[in-house]
Amino acid sequence: MRDWVSIGLMLAVAFGMTLGMRADGPAHAAPVLLAQADETNKVDVELVLAVDVSYSMDMDELAVQREGYAQAITSREFLQALKTGPTGKVAVIYFEWAASGDQKIIIPWRVIDGPESADAVASEILKTPLRRASRTSISGAINFAMPLFEQNTYRGLRRVIDISGDGPNNNGDPVTEARDSAVAKGIVINGLPIMVKEINAATMDIENLDYYYEDCVVGGPGAFVVPIKTKEKFKEAIRTKLVLEVAGSAPKHRAPQARVVPVSASEPRISCGIGEQMWRDRFGR
Repeated sequence: MRDWVSIGLMLAVAFGMTLGMRADGPAHAAPVLLAQADETNKVDVELVLAVDVSYSMDMDELAVQREGYAQAITSREFLQALKTGPTGKVAVIYFEWAASGDQKIIIPWRVIDGPESADAVASEILKTPLRRASRTSISGAINFAMPLFEQNTYRGLRRVIDISGDGPNNNGDPVTEARDSAVAKGIVINGLPIMVKEINAATMDIENLDYYYEDCVVGGPGAFVVPIKTKEKFKEAIRTKLVLEVAGSAPKHRAPQARVVPVSASEPRISCGIGEQMWRDRFGR
C-alpha cells in the first residue's frame, strides 16, 4: 500500500512541476496557471472560412476570391472591428471545398490579433496554388466544418461558418439537414453567394442564388447573406462580410453600411433540393 501512495505522490509532484510549480510551492499555483491558459485561449469569434472551388468557378474568380479574403483580413476596417471585441482576437481557419468528400484545409487554425498576424495569414492564403474540383456540396462543407470547432483549443464567444459559393448544393446530404445540425450546436452560418456571371445551365447555375442561400443555407442568431453581383464588388463584399462577423461580437459596435440581405423566415422561395434535381435531370442519377 505504501508503494502505491509513494507512486501517487511522485506523480502529483511531477505533474505540478510540468505546470511550472515547485513541489513545495503554494497549493493555488496550478489553478492560477490553468486560468491564465484559459484566458490566453479566449477569442471573440471562432471563424471557419469555407470557400467554393468547384468547376463552375473559373480561374480568374478563384484568384479574385483568394485575394479578396487576403485583403479583407488585412484591411483597416477589419483590424478596427477586431479592436472592438472583448479580447481583440479571432481564431480563423480557411478551407476550400467542392464535392461532399473534397475539402482541403489551406490555413489551419490561426489567431489574428493585429496587423502582424493578419499579414501572416493573408500571405499563407495567397501563396497556396489555386485548384478546382468537381461537384458542389455545401452540406459537405458544413459537415466538415462542424468538428473543426471541437478540434481547436480556442474558446470563442461565437462560432461562425462563413460559406462562399456560386451554385446550389448538388452532392452529399441535403443542405438543410447540415444547416440544421450546425445551428443546433449553436453555430451560425453566414453566406456569400457569388452571382457575377450569366446563368449557364451547363454549370448548373440557378436564378436568385441569394434567395437560395437565405432560405436554405444560412442560419443561427444574426445570420446574414451578402450577395456578390458584379466582379467589381467581389473584394468589397468579402471585406464587408468579415467585418460584420467580427463586429458581431461587440454589442456596441456599429456595423458598416452595406447591402446585407436578412435571412427569410418564410417557406423557401426556391426548392432547397434544386441542385440535386438539376443533376438528376441531366445525368439520371
